[in-house]
Amino acid sequence: MSPMSWSEALSVVTGPGGMFEVIDAEVSGQKLKVFKNAPPSLRALFDGARGRGDTTFLVYEDERWSFGDVMTRVDALGAALVTHYGIRAGDRVAIAMRNYPEWVVAFAAITSIGAISVSLNAWWTTEENEYALRDSGSRVVVADRERLQRIAPLLGPLGLRAVAVRSEGALPAGAERWDDVVVPGSPLPEAAITPDTDATILYTSGTTGHPKGAVSTHRAVLSALSAFACRNVVNVVMGAGPPKEHSHPPCFILVVPLFHVTGCVPVMLSCFAAGYRLVMMHKWDPARALELIERERVTQFVGVPTQSWDLLECPDFAARDTSSLHSVGGGGAPAPPELVRRVDRSFRTARPNIGYGMTETNAYGPGNTGDDYLRKPTSCGRVVPVVEMRVTGPDDRVLPSNEVGEIWFRGPHLIRGYWNRPDATAETIVDGWLRTGDIGRIDEEGFVFVQDRAKDMVLRAGENVYCAEVEAALYEHPDVYEAAVFGVPHERLGEEVACALVPKPGCTIEPDALRVFLGQHLAPFKIPTQVRIHTERLPRNPAGKILKRQLRDELAGAGG
Repeated sequence: MSPMSWSEALSVVTGPGGMFEVIDAEVSGQKLKVFKNAPPSLRALFDGARGRGDTTFLVYEDERWSFGDVMTRVDALGAALVTHYGIRAGDRVAIAMRNYPEWVVAFAAITSIGAISVSLNAWWTTEENEYALRDSGSRVVVADRERLQRIAPLLGPLGLRAVAVRSEGALPAGAERWDDVVVPGSPLPEAAITPDTDATILYTSGTTGHPKGAVSTHRAVLSALSAFACRNVVNVVMGAGPPKEHSHPPCFILVVPLFHVTGCVPVMLSCFAAGYRLVMMHKWDPARALELIERERVTQFVGVPTQSWDLLECPDFAARDTSSLHSVGGGGAPAPPELVRRVDRSFRTARPNIGYGMTETNAYGPGNTGDDYLRKPTSCGRVVPVVEMRVTGPDDRVLPSNEVGEIWFRGPHLIRGYWNRPDATAETIVDGWLRTGDIGRIDEEGFVFVQDRAKDMVLRAGENVYCAEVEAALYEHPDVYEAAVFGVPHERLGEEVACALVPKPGCTIEPDALRVFLGQHLAPFKIPTQVRIHTERLPRNPAGKILKRQLRDELAGAGG
């Protein structure tokens, strides 16, 4: 029997009676395709984990947390938020911590009581945290020791209370230790949650210098989660799933932050939903990752291309048993075709894969894997039927196959808008379609090719760095007269941040001192690693816009 085609497998999986049956529904005034059997809320999804009891869910260093352990803590934290802190439906509760098991518990507890989980970037400075906490109106923050130190000066001025995680010693006023407020055995309070209740706010860097809070409903998050699962089942039906001799139960390793949508939705929530084990790293280290892959028999590696390179280049690679892996890839940036081929030939059973999504799509978008990916290594793949995609020209006219224009998304997985930013929402979401700002094409088979970014952004190891934000910080320096920020190629990171500066008359700028100054305003990954000082004004076009491409070329010509 010959393997099924993509369209045949889709029909089986999403047709009437299929595991991921697709039906028509009206969502916020839009007629959309939705998954008939998707859970009605994240609370309902988490409830499904209660029957898994002692089955291991989270592995963090030497800690092993069962599904029962996690759900007991979810219930207790949910109770504390409601009874001790007075959190009600629609209130915002922030999470500020590295990838600890308590991050997972906090997310599930917050969304299970009808509150909105606000994910704070663990790299942020006090200044950056203040903006997001003030903008979201968060009432409580669940924070680890390092993040609590940064947020401590904000607790009083913002009227904010903190739950301190893994924090020894004295606590700042307004903070209480987790163990003092989270009482094991407390039942989870009841909550009225509908599919269109707001669930999450994730901050995405803004081109105006401030990040925007992308708001997703329970339906949006669960639609994306279901779409990832649907695609995996379609691949299995097509014969592109794990090999028959692959006997290891599904197990993910978490190598990206939970505060990013990829770590939260396709990785963490997929494990929560399906009962998979999730191996959490304290921080990214390729040698440690290989050790954990071997020890825990990890089957799924989802990261940015930089991390796949790191695994392959690690001196320990050949000595470690990676035969349990059957999928290596992720997203966050395009993968060079050579990386695609190298992954395929370097792992015994793992196939390469990539996905194209963003915060605004809850990470879901086209996906490419296995033979299709080798056949079309510059494509990010195809989508399942709940998602529509199109490419438009400058006049927003829909373009035919293989013509290049702006990529748009439509579907139940999209954010409903930006928190308190109606103008930004109206600019990005037009008649239910999300304008990505990315340039690309869709071929006759439905494969999407992303070719450029219309947005002024540097993509450094999967982290978005918006040039306007860095430029705004540079202009805060008293000696800077002109500043332009842009990306330059970097073999491992994809891109690194560079800037060209003109000092004010009579002033000098020392790059190392400038970086120290920027460290007070920006997370480390946003600070330029290459600084070029100009004595003349920066080149501009007739409209007065700085010619960043010329500056980038000049820097490359000068040897970086």
